[in-house]
Amino acid sequence: MIIITSPREKLAGELTIPGDKSITHRAIMLGALARGVTEIRGFLDAEDCWSTVNCLRALGVKITLKGRRLLVEGRNKKLTEPAGKLDAGNSGTTARLLLGILAGQDFRATLSGDRSLQQRPMKRIIDPLRQMGADFEDNEGTLPISIRGGKLQPISFKSPRASAQVKSAVLLAGLFADGATVVEEPSRSRNHTELMLSRFGAGIRVDDNRITLQGRTVLKGGPVRIPGDISAAAFLMVAAAITPGSELLLKDVGVNPTRSGVIDVLLEMGASLELQQEKTWGREPVADIMVKGNTGLKGVKIGGEMIPRLIDEIPVLAVAAAVAEGKTIISDASELRVKESDRISALAGELKKMGVRIEETDDGLVIEGGEKLQGADVQSCGDHRVAMALAVAGLAAEGETAVSDAEVINISFPGFMQALRSVIDN
Repeated sequence: MIIITSPREKLAGELTIPGDKSITHRAIMLGALARGVTEIRGFLDAEDCWSTVNCLRALGVKITLKGRRLLVEGRNKKLTEPAGKLDAGNSGTTARLLLGILAGQDFRATLSGDRSLQQRPMKRIIDPLRQMGADFEDNEGTLPISIRGGKLQPISFKSPRASAQVKSAVLLAGLFADGATVVEEPSRSRNHTELMLSRFGAGIRVDDNRITLQGRTVLKGGPVRIPGDISAAAFLMVAAAITPGSELLLKDVGVNPTRSGVIDVLLEMGASLELQQEKTWGREPVADIMVKGNTGLKGVKIGGEMIPRLIDEIPVLAVAAAVAEGKTIISDASELRVKESDRISALAGELKKMGVRIEETDDGLVIEGGEKLQGADVQSCGDHRVAMALAVAGLAAEGETAVSDAEVINISFPGFMQALRSVIDN
């Protein structure tokens, strides 16, 4: 349980944000498929990423932790049949991207996960992989899933949604196909897989929302440096932005434009936010983010092509909207209903307990901001991002806020509360 007691004076100081979860998953997976050793610095030491490590170890990949470095000894795309079920834990990224890799392996494997992950949709991954030649046993489109891979054929896949996980699964399978695999999306999703594939030497071309991958290329391992996770940084950005007098510097955060929608929306809301020391690590843009607190935030509309760029940050943006003056409308975000929780319902229900005027729609939320939040007993709903968002809301509330089942934060941001407390200046 997390307990937050207001009032807080301000947030001040600087923090280094833990490594990006999305990039960590991909670095481990491509390192496993590469030839040679991949040394990953700044990897995210969190439950979701260890799910990826443990699945790959079960597939014969040697992965060693040495200090703050993760060493992955590549198998040149040839994995070994696992002795038992592969457990993806709570990690949707592990499950969906690993299915793409398993599609290219000439053996049978069964992939499962925890109760929450077993309720999340996998048919969107199964359908294109089946078109490529992977064999799936009959199932309801959810975990556990048994797959037999083997000889794959390339496809030209037009995805009905902008989904980095669907795109990545197809591209990873395309590594094992003879010829060019093409994925086209209706709008741009996060592009970490494309950048990482290029970094490892794959033949890949990106034309707007159309990606073409040449199969059968040899991947080459090497050093990878992981920037700070902007999805994790977002909670601290909003905490500082809604607390007058704050001045918080977040160091070495990934600011990939396919992920930086939270920055654009906070600026539109009137937050005082500046990128400093901009640079590139590998092919990923990185910067320090300075956030200063003020009382002038205003409501905005969030929807359309912006949603894929900030889908994971909507929980904490809902908190910013609750504090801002005026109405915020979030739409086109129905994907939130099939995350670790139904985030639309969870946010509406728990923030109402704190006095927020918030209503859910089929694909989003309508928030009437400007009311003073009240401390309350709230639930994480088993969702790490809901738990962190409610903790940030507690900073803006009068009285005590208690967030139950908050240990789920360890899925993506171990040490979140320690980091938050370290910059609170009473």
